[in-house]
Amino acid sequence: MNEDKLIQMNMGGLQGKEHKGSDKPVLCLGIESSCDETSAAIVDSDRNILSHIIYSQIPEHQKYGGVVPELAARAHILAIDEVINKTLAAAEKKLEDLDVIAATAGPGLIGGVLIGWMAATGIAQSTGKPLVAVNHLEGHALVPRLHATAASGADGKIDVNFPYLLMLASGGHCQILLVRGVGQYEMIGQTLDDSAGEAFDKVAKMLGLGYPGGPVVDKCASQGNPKAFKFPRPLCDKPGCDFSFSGIKTAARTFLSRIEAPYSEQFINDFCASFQAAVVDCIIDRLNNAFKDVRVINAAPQTLVVAGGVAKNSAIRTAMEQLAAQKNVLFAAPPMNLCTDNGAMIAWAGIENYKLGKVVKEPVAPRPRWPLTEL
Repeated sequence: MNEDKLIQMNMGGLQGKEHKGSDKPVLCLGIESSCDETSAAIVDSDRNILSHIIYSQIPEHQKYGGVVPELAARAHILAIDEVINKTLAAAEKKLEDLDVIAATAGPGLIGGVLIGWMAATGIAQSTGKPLVAVNHLEGHALVPRLHATAASGADGKIDVNFPYLLMLASGGHCQILLVRGVGQYEMIGQTLDDSAGEAFDKVAKMLGLGYPGGPVVDKCASQGNPKAFKFPRPLCDKPGCDFSFSGIKTAARTFLSRIEAPYSEQFINDFCASFQAAVVDCIIDRLNNAFKDVRVINAAPQTLVVAGGVAKNSAIRTAMEQLAAQKNVLFAAPPMNLCTDNGAMIAWAGIENYKLGKVVKEPVAPRPRWPLTEL
């Protein structure tokens, strides 16, 4: 394994002192392998991340402009043992020190999911530790309860209590959910076609910006004019909370087909800024409607949360923070290193489920599709 791809996450102020005796917190090893990151983390129930290792596969997939499932599965096989061993070593823990094992059991690329799940199952069976099957999306949904900031760029943690209104944008998913509790997710709105993340990646590919596209588009957009080009805002000013991003993507492709490449740097920056502004407007319009939904009104959530890989986008975080202020609720987002797929979110979801007695009692078949609402 190439050592420069193995990242030990900087915990900063996240890591606390180990509790001893009767005050010892629940200690969980979480394993994530649903897409193109092989990750493991050890987290305790006091919200401390003791260690967190991510093996990035981005170099393997960049030349293809996206994730190749077969290559991802092979990379997971090669990395999984070393990632787990380094996670244990970084936390100065042994398997017998753990209280529970958790791993992603879906949704995701089934080859990768199987590898992480088999590793976790083997550890649980050999040590006799309880095992939790974590829904990958629930990992994203609950990670703000492990660590979240009150505003984009603000220091310090805030407590994210149930219920909260969640904008979850991860991979092929883009949903607005009312999170009432662990395993209690009510769908308020979802994409009818492409997700926001897919739209960012596809536009980046059209412009030749490489993979992953979202961060590059965000960076270029920060230097561009958001009013330079006119993009559609599908479903905006319409009732409901569902999204549609395929029209924005199609408009981008149609426009670029009329322009001869290579594109100038300023053109790319303006194009990204205009595209991103359209996506942000759609998200805020749908969230505005969500706050008018009777289910949300009755639940009275005090926090608006964004999670998933797209939660790293600076414009989305800023716009949602402003919306939260208008609605007199808190805004919360995970720190950047907990937005994309990671083992810490799986460990934390494992702890939350373990506390409720949701452990594996019979064989579990990993699933490529596993809607949150089925929990």
